This record gives sequence, structure tokens and C-alpha cells, in this order.
Amino acid sequence: MTRPSRAQKLAKDAAEAAEVRAYRMHPEVVALRIERVRVQVDRMCWAGIFLGLAFTMTNVQEFASTGTRPWSLPWLAAWLLDPTVSLVLLAILRAEQVTARYQVRTGPWVRRAKWFTLAATYVMNTWASYAAGSLSAIVLHSVPPLVVFVAVEAITDLRDKLTDAVTAAYADAAKAVHEPDRLVERHASQRKFFDDYLGDARAAWSPGVPITPAWVRQVTGCSRGLSSRLAKALAAEVERSGRRGGGAR
Repeated sequence: MTRPSRAQKLAKDAAEAAEVRAYRMHPEVVALRIERVRVQVDRMCWAGIFLGLAFTMTNVQEFASTGTRPWSLPWLAAWLLDPTVSLVLLAILRAEQVTARYQVRTGPWVRRAKWFTLAATYVMNTWASYAAGSLSAIVLHSVPPLVVFVAVEAITDLRDKLTDAVTAAYADAAKAVHEPDRLVERHASQRKFFDDYLGDARAAWSPGVPITPAWVRQVTGCSRGLSSRLAKALAAEVERSGRRGGGAR
């Protein structure tokens, strides 16, 4: 089996690269890549929000159980205060996750409820620190609720912008998706077949020139394996043409 020439390898690589680029630029593929980024952003933001709310739970319980006896009914009921507020907040965020995907604007009460739950969490988490006048404690117990607050606001905008990115990328890719197709077509139009090489050899031949594979490769630039077939085909044509010419004379 003859090995492909360097030009043939490059032509094959170019065609494969154009095909791969065409698939990568396909609107559905572009939208899928952005959708994967959206999922990663959602997961990381949700993880940060859950960890921040978990950190505030003990401080809220201490705030609600002040003056109660440990393991008494009021002390145990104090553990329910933070989950109550957090679950409302998480329900709002979960709903916004869907509305942001389809770019549906929510009413003012949704934002008010979100801010109220965040503000309530912050106040209950830092009340004891402000009462004690401890600056370090205030900073310590302020950071997690504020991070949650910032993440809650940021994740909504990020989802909205990622949806815009999907729409924009889909539109841009839809315009550009035909460019790789034209590139593939251009490569296909430049591909030479057996008859093309034979035509080049026929045009270059003149009477008295020996038709050898080396000569065919020189005038057509074909591969070594193809040159033998071309030399035989051209020699047969010349022979038939000579016979017809001799018969006519």
C-alpha cells in the first residue's frame, strides 16, 4: 500500500479541521457550551449560599434562644427560626432561577421579600455582636450574610446575562455556521481527481516524450501510487490515438 503524500495529508487535515470547526460553530453546540457554564455558575453560587446560611444558623439560634434553658422547648424551637427565613429565601431564588432563564421579570414584592429575609438574617446574626460592641465579632458575623446578599443579587443578574449570551451566541453562530461549509466546499472544489490529473498530463505531453510515472509526477504533482496508473492510462490513450491516426492515413 502506497503512503499518502505530504500534500494529501495536509489536504485531509484541512478538510477535517474545517469539519470540526463547522460543528464547534454550530448554534446548538455554542448554546450547549454556555449552558454548561450556566450550570457551573449556579452550582458554585448555590454552594456558597448554603454554606453562608449554615454559618448564620447557630448565631440566629443564640439570638432567638437568649434567656432560655438549654434543651428546653423554647431553646429547641429557636433552631426553627433560621431555617424558616432561609427556606423562604431559597424558594425565591429557585423561582428566579427559572424566570431568569426565560427572562421573565418578577414583581416588586419578590425583591422586597428577598431583601427582607436577607436583612432579617443579618440583624439576627449580628445583634449580639453589636450589643457587645465587639468590632471583630461584628465583622466576623457580618461577612457571611453580606456574601449571601451579594451572591443572591449577583446570581440573578448572571443568569439573565448568560441567557443573553446564549441568545447572542446562537445568533452569531447561525450567521457564521455557513462559513465553514463554504470552506469545506472550497476545499472540495480544489480536490483533484484521477481525470483531473490525467487531463493535466495529457495537456503537458508532446510527441516523443516518454510517458513514465516519474514524468507524470513531475508535470501533475500527483502521488507516486497514482502516477503509475496515470502513465498507463495516458500511454493507452496515445496508443489508441496513434492507431486511429495511422488508419486514417
